[in-house]
Amino acid sequence: MTQPQADRPSQIALVDLLDRLLGTGVVLAGDIVISLSGVDLVQIRLQALISTIRSDMVEPR
Repeated sequence: MTQPQADRPSQIALVDLLDRLLGTGVVLAGDIVISLSGVDLVQIRLQALISTIRSDMVEPR
C-alpha cells in the first residue's frame, strides 16, 4: 500500500529550489550590531533583492 501524497516528506532538489526562488524573487535583509558594554560600536545593515530577468521582457537592440 502506498502512502498518500500529504504523508510523504517532500524532497526538493537544490536546483529546483533556486529556480522557484529566483522565479518569484527573493528579498534578504539583516542587521549586525557589534556592541561593548551596551554601547553600539558597529552597525551593519544588509539588504538584497535577487531576481531573474525574463528574456521575453527584455527588448532586443
